[in-house]
Amino acid sequence: MKRTASYILVGFLCAGTSFASFSHVEAKSMDDVNDQINQLEKEKDQLKEKQGEVTNKKSAAEQKIDKNLSKQDNVESQIKGIDQKLSDTKNKIQKKEDEIKSTNDEIEQLKAKIEQLKEEIKELQKSIKERENLLKERLRAIQKSGGSMKYMEVILGSQSFGDFVSRSSAVNTIMDSDKSIMEELEADKRAMEAKKAEVQENKKEVETKKAALENQKKELESLKGQLDEQAAEKEKLKAQLEEEHEHLEDYKVSLEDEQEILRAQAEATSKAIELAKQKQNELEQKAKEQAAKARSNQTSSSSSAPPTLNSSNGGAMFSFPVSGPITSGYGSRWGTLHAGIDFGVGVGTAVSAAAPGVVISTNTEYDGMMNGYGNVILVAHSIDGVTYTTLYAHLSSISVSAGQSVSKGQTIGASGNTGNSTGPHLHFEIHKGGWNAAKSNSVNPLQSPYLY
Repeated sequence: MKRTASYILVGFLCAGTSFASFSHVEAKSMDDVNDQINQLEKEKDQLKEKQGEVTNKKSAAEQKIDKNLSKQDNVESQIKGIDQKLSDTKNKIQKKEDEIKSTNDEIEQLKAKIEQLKEEIKELQKSIKERENLLKERLRAIQKSGGSMKYMEVILGSQSFGDFVSRSSAVNTIMDSDKSIMEELEADKRAMEAKKAEVQENKKEVETKKAALENQKKELESLKGQLDEQAAEKEKLKAQLEEEHEHLEDYKVSLEDEQEILRAQAEATSKAIELAKQKQNELEQKAKEQAAKARSNQTSSSSSAPPTLNSSNGGAMFSFPVSGPITSGYGSRWGTLHAGIDFGVGVGTAVSAAAPGVVISTNTEYDGMMNGYGNVILVAHSIDGVTYTTLYAHLSSISVSAGQSVSKGQTIGASGNTGNSTGPHLHFEIHKGGWNAAKSNSVNPLQSPYLY
């Protein structure tokens, strides 16, 4: 996972405890050395406290990661359940679509049957009309005869037995015909009413089928819509949890980086305390030697002042890390703070420590820490009781390691073009205190009393 500088260094270099790592102690008296040792011990305790805080934060982050993963498992399980429901619903939808198709086929059949019944009703209506017309003709014939004609009179009016037989047969035929017409008329009317009732029933059946079809469609659309919403909601939650997990992992990595930096600081601080105590012993020894010499020579009771190891040498605290033209100064550049100066030197130019100190960290352009700087070295210095940090970036190679003591002018690496670099050069920064992501402790190296 990529370890960006914004994660790595946020919050771990505070003003009071920044890079409490010192090297060759610059002191003018025993009191100065004692003060520096006390300050170093204090800052060592602060570093230990800070390490404990970071460890607790890391443990809390790991617990959150475990909870996040548990939530992801739960959501994944729910998503699988929803997927199964979606699969079942799709099968139901397919089944209902088959039913809908079958219903549509039935509707088409009913429509065809209705049309057939309509034609049959038309034929019945035509037949009824014809029989009604025939009966009307019979009635008109009766009316023309005066309306009193009776079948018996027709028979009794026979002139002979043969005429009687003929008339009787004719009357029977007429009576049977009238009766048949009436019966057929009644049957046709009953059939027509039955057909009409059947048509009405079929219409109702079609309407019921249509209503059921619409309800099935609405039910399917509603069910599918609900499942789609659930699936979308779970996918959204899953994406949120994955994003949260990524942030937590990045945060955990930043804490691990912070632990590493704090460990390096603690080692450098212990080294500085050791060097300060060595200096304390040297001053004590020299004080004893001077006192003995004074007593031996019976000269003035005042002893000469202990020697001073001051890197300022004429006022400047630091020496130039390389010899070359300055191509970019300190200050605002392209809308952001350019927290140091650039030296226009070719790849492979020797880079030296600007003052005695202890290497805090060395990072390559591939390990993710402060990767914008490419290959970079951080060195802590203590000058006149004040902590400073120098930074050497975009190196092609590194010749020192974290915790190593370096002297002023010692080669620590070679210039290069690594990281976010537009060309071969050395980027050099000075911080009064520790380096931090906001670069709030940075100072202009070209201002007095730093390089000049």
